[in-house]
Amino acid sequence: MTRFLRVRVLGHDVRVAVRPGTAPGPPLVLCNGIGASLDLLQPFVDEVDPRIEVVRFDVPGVGGSPMPKVPYNFAMLACLVGTLVDRLGYDRFDALGISWGGGLAQQVALQYPRRCRRLVLVSTGTGMLMVPARLSVLSKMLTPRRYRDPAYAKAVAPVLYGGRMRRQPDQVRHVVYEQERLGSRTGYSLQLLAGIGWSSLPALPLIRQPTLVLAGNDDPMIPLVNARIMRALLPNATLHVFDDGHLGLLTAADELGPLVSRFLTAPRADGISSSH
Repeated sequence: MTRFLRVRVLGHDVRVAVRPGTAPGPPLVLCNGIGASLDLLQPFVDEVDPRIEVVRFDVPGVGGSPMPKVPYNFAMLACLVGTLVDRLGYDRFDALGISWGGGLAQQVALQYPRRCRRLVLVSTGTGMLMVPARLSVLSKMLTPRRYRDPAYAKAVAPVLYGGRMRRQPDQVRHVVYEQERLGSRTGYSLQLLAGIGWSSLPALPLIRQPTLVLAGNDDPMIPLVNARIMRALLPNATLHVFDDGHLGLLTAADELGPLVSRFLTAPRADGISSSH
Protein backbone atom coordinates (compact mmCIF):
# COMPACT_ATOMS: atom_id res chain seq x y z
CA MET A 1 0.00 0.00 0.00
CA THR A 2 1.47 3.34 -1.08
CA ARG A 3 2.00 5.86 1.73
CA PHE A 4 1.55 9.58 1.01
CA LEU A 5 3.63 11.88 3.18
CA ARG A 6 4.48 15.53 3.76
CA VAL A 7 8.20 15.83 4.36
CA ARG A 8 9.93 19.06 5.38
CA VAL A 9 13.06 19.38 3.22
CA LEU A 10 15.32 22.44 3.11
CA GLY A 11 12.47 24.70 4.13
CA HIS A 12 9.96 23.15 1.72
CA ASP A 13 6.95 20.95 2.44
CA VAL A 14 7.33 18.22 -0.18
CA ARG A 15 4.55 15.81 -1.12
CA VAL A 16 5.99 12.29 -1.25
CA ALA A 17 4.65 8.85 -2.12
CA VAL A 18 6.40 5.69 -0.96
CA ARG A 19 5.47 2.25 -2.26
CA PRO A 20 7.16 -0.20 0.12
CA GLY A 21 9.23 -3.01 -1.37
CA THR A 22 8.90 -6.61 -0.29
CA ALA A 23 12.68 -7.21 -0.25
CA PRO A 24 15.63 -5.30 1.21
CA GLY A 25 17.60 -3.07 -1.10
CA PRO A 26 17.95 0.55 -2.19
CA PRO A 27 14.73 2.34 -3.21
CA LEU A 28 14.12 3.69 -6.69
CA VAL A 29 13.66 7.48 -6.55
CA LEU A 30 11.63 8.84 -9.48
CA CYS A 31 12.23 12.34 -10.91
CA ASN A 32 9.25 13.44 -12.97
CA GLY A 33 8.89 15.52 -16.11
CA ILE A 34 8.11 19.22 -16.24
CA GLY A 35 4.71 20.24 -14.89
CA ALA A 36 3.87 16.69 -13.85
CA SER A 37 2.91 15.51 -10.38
CA LEU A 38 3.93 12.19 -8.88
CA ASP A 39 0.46 10.77 -9.71
CA LEU A 40 1.35 10.73 -13.40
CA LEU A 41 3.87 7.93 -12.86
CA GLN A 42 1.39 5.46 -11.35
CA PRO A 43 1.16 3.25 -14.48
CA PHE A 44 4.92 2.73 -14.38
CA VAL A 45 5.05 2.16 -10.62
CA ASP A 46 2.39 -0.53 -10.99
CA GLU A 47 4.71 -2.44 -13.34
CA VAL A 48 7.89 -2.18 -11.23
CA ASP A 49 8.89 -5.40 -9.45
CA PRO A 50 7.14 -5.36 -6.03
CA ARG A 51 10.43 -6.24 -4.38
CA ILE A 52 11.70 -2.72 -5.19
CA GLU A 53 10.68 0.18 -2.97
CA VAL A 54 9.63 3.20 -5.06
CA VAL A 55 9.76 6.84 -3.93
CA ARG A 56 8.05 9.66 -5.82
CA PHE A 57 7.84 13.36 -4.98
CA ASP A 58 6.38 16.61 -6.27
CA VAL A 59 8.93 19.31 -7.06
CA PRO A 60 8.17 22.56 -5.15
CA GLY A 61 5.44 24.44 -7.00
CA VAL A 62 4.09 21.34 -8.76
CA GLY A 63 1.28 18.97 -7.79
CA GLY A 64 0.84 18.84 -4.03
CA SER A 65 4.06 20.67 -3.09
CA PRO A 66 3.68 24.40 -2.31
CA MET A 67 5.58 27.07 -4.21
CA PRO A 68 9.23 27.59 -3.28
CA LYS A 69 10.21 30.88 -1.66
CA VAL A 70 12.97 31.50 -4.20
CA PRO A 71 13.80 30.17 -7.69
CA TYR A 72 15.94 27.05 -7.85
CA ASN A 73 18.33 25.29 -10.20
CA PHE A 74 19.19 21.63 -10.77
CA ALA A 75 22.02 21.70 -8.22
CA MET A 76 19.64 22.96 -5.52
CA LEU A 77 17.00 20.40 -6.48
CA ALA A 78 19.57 17.60 -6.36
CA CYS A 79 20.43 18.71 -2.83
CA LEU A 80 16.70 18.57 -2.04
CA VAL A 81 16.55 14.99 -3.36
CA GLY A 82 19.59 13.95 -1.31
CA THR A 83 18.11 15.50 1.83
CA LEU A 84 14.71 13.92 1.16
CA VAL A 85 16.35 10.50 0.92
CA ASP A 86 18.04 11.22 4.26
CA ARG A 87 14.73 12.19 5.86
CA LEU A 88 13.17 8.94 4.67
CA GLY A 89 16.00 6.96 6.26
CA TYR A 90 17.78 5.64 3.17
CA ASP A 91 21.54 5.47 2.74
CA ARG A 92 21.90 4.37 -0.89
CA PHE A 93 19.30 4.67 -3.65
CA ASP A 94 18.74 4.27 -7.38
CA ALA A 95 17.46 7.20 -9.46
CA LEU A 96 15.20 7.33 -12.51
CA GLY A 97 14.47 10.53 -14.38
CA ILE A 98 12.07 11.10 -17.27
CA SER A 99 12.30 14.06 -19.65
CA TRP A 100 13.04 17.19 -17.53
CA GLY A 101 13.47 14.87 -14.56
CA GLY A 102 16.22 13.10 -16.46
CA GLY A 103 18.32 16.23 -16.13
CA LEU A 104 17.67 16.26 -12.40
CA ALA A 105 18.56 12.57 -12.12
CA GLN A 106 21.87 13.19 -13.91
CA GLN A 107 22.63 16.03 -11.48
CA VAL A 108 21.77 13.77 -8.54
CA ALA A 109 24.16 11.10 -9.85
CA LEU A 110 26.92 13.70 -10.14
CA GLN A 111 26.39 15.18 -6.67
CA TYR A 112 25.93 11.84 -4.90
CA PRO A 113 28.31 9.42 -6.65
CA ARG A 114 28.62 7.15 -3.59
CA ARG A 115 24.96 7.13 -2.62
CA CYS A 116 23.30 6.96 -6.03
CA ARG A 117 23.93 3.33 -7.01
CA ARG A 118 22.32 2.99 -10.44
CA LEU A 119 20.76 5.42 -12.88
CA VAL A 120 17.90 5.16 -15.40
CA LEU A 121 17.42 7.97 -17.94
CA VAL A 122 14.17 7.94 -19.90
CA SER A 123 13.20 10.15 -22.85
CA THR A 124 15.73 12.78 -21.83
CA GLY A 125 18.81 14.66 -22.96
CA THR A 126 21.73 16.75 -21.76
CA GLY A 127 20.04 20.12 -21.26
CA MET A 128 21.01 23.23 -23.19
CA LEU A 129 23.72 21.40 -25.13
CA MET A 130 21.62 18.81 -26.94
CA VAL A 131 20.00 18.20 -30.30
CA PRO A 132 16.75 20.18 -29.88
CA ALA A 133 13.22 19.41 -30.91
CA ARG A 134 11.69 21.26 -33.83
CA LEU A 135 10.44 24.78 -33.11
CA SER A 136 6.84 23.65 -33.69
CA VAL A 137 7.28 21.23 -30.78
CA LEU A 138 9.25 23.55 -28.49
CA SER A 139 6.62 26.28 -28.78
CA LYS A 140 3.98 23.95 -27.34
CA MET A 141 6.14 23.21 -24.30
CA LEU A 142 6.41 26.80 -23.08
CA THR A 143 3.10 26.74 -21.21
CA PRO A 144 1.33 24.08 -19.10
CA ARG A 145 -1.82 24.33 -21.23
CA ARG A 146 -1.55 20.69 -22.30
CA TYR A 147 -2.09 19.70 -18.65
CA ARG A 148 -5.08 22.04 -18.15
CA ASP A 149 -7.09 21.79 -21.37
CA PRO A 150 -8.04 18.24 -22.42
CA ALA A 151 -9.18 19.32 -25.89
CA TYR A 152 -5.87 21.07 -26.51
CA ALA A 153 -3.96 18.11 -25.08
CA LYS A 154 -5.66 15.81 -27.58
CA ALA A 155 -4.96 18.20 -30.46
CA VAL A 156 -1.23 18.49 -29.78
CA ALA A 157 -0.59 14.92 -28.54
CA PRO A 158 0.52 13.47 -31.92
CA VAL A 159 2.96 16.32 -32.61
CA LEU A 160 4.23 16.66 -29.05
CA TYR A 161 4.48 13.08 -27.82
CA GLY A 162 4.68 10.90 -30.94
CA GLY A 163 4.53 7.11 -30.61
CA ARG A 164 1.17 5.69 -29.60
CA MET A 165 -0.25 9.20 -29.24
CA ARG A 166 -0.13 9.55 -33.01
CA ARG A 167 -2.52 6.62 -33.34
CA GLN A 168 -4.55 7.14 -30.17
CA PRO A 169 -4.56 10.86 -29.25
CA ASP A 170 -7.71 10.33 -27.16
CA GLN A 171 -5.59 8.38 -24.68
CA VAL A 172 -3.63 11.50 -23.71
CA ARG A 173 -6.36 12.54 -21.28
CA HIS A 174 -6.01 9.23 -19.44
CA VAL A 175 -2.21 9.38 -19.43
CA VAL A 176 -1.67 13.07 -18.69
CA TYR A 177 -4.79 15.08 -18.04
CA GLU A 178 -7.12 13.12 -15.78
CA GLN A 179 -4.44 11.95 -13.36
CA GLU A 180 -2.74 15.31 -13.04
CA ARG A 181 -2.58 17.34 -9.87
CA LEU A 182 -1.60 20.75 -11.12
CA GLY A 183 0.63 23.35 -9.59
CA SER A 184 0.63 26.99 -10.59
CA ARG A 185 1.82 28.43 -13.87
CA THR A 186 4.58 30.05 -11.85
CA GLY A 187 5.73 26.62 -10.67
CA TYR A 188 5.88 25.47 -14.28
CA SER A 189 7.90 28.56 -15.22
CA LEU A 190 10.34 27.91 -12.38
CA GLN A 191 10.98 24.44 -13.75
CA LEU A 192 11.70 25.90 -17.18
CA LEU A 193 14.06 28.46 -15.65
CA ALA A 194 15.90 25.77 -13.67
CA GLY A 195 17.21 24.31 -16.91
CA ILE A 196 18.47 27.55 -18.44
CA GLY A 197 22.23 27.40 -18.81
CA TRP A 198 22.43 23.83 -17.46
CA SER A 199 23.98 20.97 -19.40
CA SER A 200 25.34 17.63 -18.33
CA LEU A 201 27.21 17.09 -21.59
CA PRO A 202 30.73 17.99 -20.33
CA ALA A 203 30.18 15.98 -17.15
CA LEU A 204 28.79 12.75 -18.60
CA PRO A 205 32.19 10.94 -18.43
CA LEU A 206 32.15 11.62 -14.67
CA ILE A 207 28.87 9.72 -14.14
CA ARG A 208 30.32 6.32 -13.31
CA GLN A 209 27.15 4.60 -12.12
CA PRO A 210 25.75 1.75 -14.23
CA THR A 211 23.18 3.57 -16.38
CA LEU A 212 20.24 2.39 -18.45
CA VAL A 213 19.23 4.86 -21.17
CA LEU A 214 15.69 4.35 -22.50
CA ALA A 215 14.52 6.22 -25.59
CA GLY A 216 11.55 5.99 -27.92
CA ASN A 217 12.06 5.63 -31.66
CA ASP A 218 9.41 8.32 -32.27
CA ASP A 219 10.00 11.08 -29.69
CA PRO A 220 9.43 14.59 -31.11
CA MET A 221 10.44 16.27 -27.83
CA ILE A 222 13.80 14.55 -27.36
CA PRO A 223 15.19 13.26 -30.68
CA LEU A 224 16.67 9.77 -30.42
CA VAL A 225 20.16 10.97 -31.34
CA ASN A 226 20.44 12.49 -27.83
CA ALA A 227 20.17 9.04 -26.25
CA ARG A 228 22.90 7.74 -28.55
CA ILE A 229 25.16 10.64 -27.52
CA MET A 230 24.58 9.92 -23.83
CA ARG A 231 25.23 6.21 -24.31
CA ALA A 232 28.52 7.05 -26.05
CA LEU A 233 29.75 9.45 -23.34
CA LEU A 234 28.55 7.68 -20.19
CA PRO A 235 31.25 5.18 -19.12
CA ASN A 236 28.86 2.41 -18.00
CA ALA A 237 25.72 2.93 -20.07
CA THR A 238 23.40 0.62 -21.96
CA LEU A 239 20.88 1.96 -24.49
CA HIS A 240 17.48 0.40 -25.08
CA VAL A 241 15.30 1.86 -27.83
CA PHE A 242 11.60 1.10 -27.46
CA ASP A 243 8.84 1.34 -30.06
CA ASP A 244 6.91 4.36 -28.76
CA GLY A 245 7.18 8.09 -28.13
CA HIS A 246 7.97 10.55 -25.37
CA LEU A 247 5.42 9.09 -22.96
CA GLY A 248 6.62 5.52 -23.42
CA LEU A 249 7.37 5.09 -19.71
CA LEU A 250 3.61 5.34 -19.20
CA THR A 251 2.08 4.05 -22.43
CA ALA A 252 4.52 1.13 -22.65
CA ALA A 253 4.81 0.62 -18.88
CA ASP A 254 4.09 -3.10 -19.24
CA GLU A 255 7.33 -3.39 -21.26
CA LEU A 256 9.54 -0.83 -19.53
CA GLY A 257 8.57 -1.55 -15.91
CA PRO A 258 9.94 -5.11 -16.01
CA LEU A 259 12.95 -3.95 -18.08
CA VAL A 260 13.92 -1.36 -15.47
CA SER A 261 13.29 -3.89 -12.69
CA ARG A 262 15.70 -6.38 -14.26
CA PHE A 263 18.35 -3.70 -14.58
CA LEU A 264 18.00 -2.67 -10.94
CA THR A 265 18.02 -6.21 -9.55
CA ALA A 266 20.75 -7.70 -11.76
CA PRO A 267 23.89 -8.57 -9.73
CA ARG A 268 26.14 -6.31 -11.80
CA ALA A 269 23.51 -4.09 -13.42
CA ASP A 270 24.18 -5.89 -16.69
CA GLY A 271 20.84 -7.62 -17.01
CA ILE A 272 19.81 -5.60 -20.06
CA SER A 273 21.07 -6.16 -23.58
CA SER A 274 21.89 -3.08 -25.60
CA SER A 275 19.34 -2.24 -28.31
CA HIS A 276 20.17 0.26 -31.00
